[in-house]
Amino acid sequence: MTAHGSPAHQPRRFGRGLRYVVFSIVAIAVYAIVLWRVLVMGGALAAETNLVGAIGQALTRFDDVGNRFLSQAIQQTVNALSIGAIYALIALGYTMVYGIIELINFAHGDIFMVGAFMSVVFLGGIMGQSGQVDNLPFLAVLLIGALVFTMPLIGLLNVGIERLVYRPLRSAPRLAPLITAIGVSFILQNIALVIAGSGDRRSPQIFPLGAQLNIAGASISVLSIFIFVLSLSLMLGLQAFVTRTRLGRAMRATAQDREASALMGVDMNQTIALTFLLGGMLAAAAGVVWGLRFGYVRQDLGFNAGLKAFTSAVLGGIGNITGAVLGGFVIGFIENFASSVGQSRWSEFLVFMVLTFVLIFKPSGLFGQATGDRA
Repeated sequence: MTAHGSPAHQPRRFGRGLRYVVFSIVAIAVYAIVLWRVLVMGGALAAETNLVGAIGQALTRFDDVGNRFLSQAIQQTVNALSIGAIYALIALGYTMVYGIIELINFAHGDIFMVGAFMSVVFLGGIMGQSGQVDNLPFLAVLLIGALVFTMPLIGLLNVGIERLVYRPLRSAPRLAPLITAIGVSFILQNIALVIAGSGDRRSPQIFPLGAQLNIAGASISVLSIFIFVLSLSLMLGLQAFVTRTRLGRAMRATAQDREASALMGVDMNQTIALTFLLGGMLAAAAGVVWGLRFGYVRQDLGFNAGLKAFTSAVLGGIGNITGAVLGGFVIGFIENFASSVGQSRWSEFLVFMVLTFVLIFKPSGLFGQATGDRA
C-alpha cells in the first residue's frame, strides 16, 4: 500500500507494475541464459583445431542448441515465478504494516513460519496425509482445506500480537516497537523450537510430483503453475479490496495521513487490526505453498524467508503494494538464475548487490516515493 499516492490511480499502476514484472524480468532471465549458452558454445568451438569443421559442427548443432535454450528458458522462468510469488506474498505483510503505522514488523517472517507449521498440522496431523494424492477432487479439498484452516488462524495470531504487543507502544519512540518486533520474532522461534524441535520437519507432498506439462521441450511442474496462479490471485484480490471497498479506502487514507483520517471518522484500531489480519493471512498462504514446493519446514525458516521478503519490500519501495510484488519476483529470478548456473551459494550476494545498486540510485526503492518525515 503506497503511503503517498493518488488512490484514483492505484489500479492502473498495479496493472502496469505486473506487466513490468513479467516482461522485464523474463527479458533479463532470457538474456542471461543466452549469454551463458553462447559462452559455453564458444568455448567448445575454440577447442576445435579445424575452423571449417567447427563451423560445420556449429551449424549442425544450431537447432538442437536453440531447442534446449528455449526449453531451459521456459523451465527456469516458471521456477523463478513460483519462488518469487512466495516472497511477494510475505513481502506484502511487511509493506502494508509499514504503510499504515510505519513499523518494520520483523516478526512477520516468523508468522510465515508458523503458517507453514500449521499447514503441516492440518495435512499430516488432522487429515493424515503422508504422500501424494492422485484423486484430483480430494486433492482440491485438501488444498482448499489447508488454506481455509491456516489463513484465518495465522491472521488472528497476527492481530493478537498487534493488540497485545504493538498497540500499547503505538505512541512510544520508534525504536521501542522495532525492538519489540525482534523480541516477538525470537519468542515465536523458540515456541516452535520447543514444540517441533530443531532441524527439518517433513511437509506432506500431497501434490503429484509427476504432474508435468510439456511445453516446447520443457517439463513444467503443475505445482509451480498452481503456486503462481494462487499467489497472483491473492495479490489481485488484495489490490481489489484495497482500492474498491470502504475498509480498503480507510486503509489507504490512514496510510496517507493518520491524523486527518482519524478526524474524518476512520477507526484507527479497526484499520490497523485489519492490516495485520490481511498480512497474516497472506503469510499463511505463503507457508502452505512453501511446504508443498520444498517439502520441509523448520523453526528458523522465517528468518531467511522473512529477510528476503523484507528485502523485496525495500527493493520495490517499502509501503507500496506493487513494489512489494515486483521486488519478490526480482529476487525470485535472481536466486533461480544463480541456482541454474550452479552458483546457488552466490544467490544472496547477488540479491543484496542488486538491492544496494537500486538504493544508491533510487533510495526510496523502485516504486517508492521520497518523503521527508520518515525514518
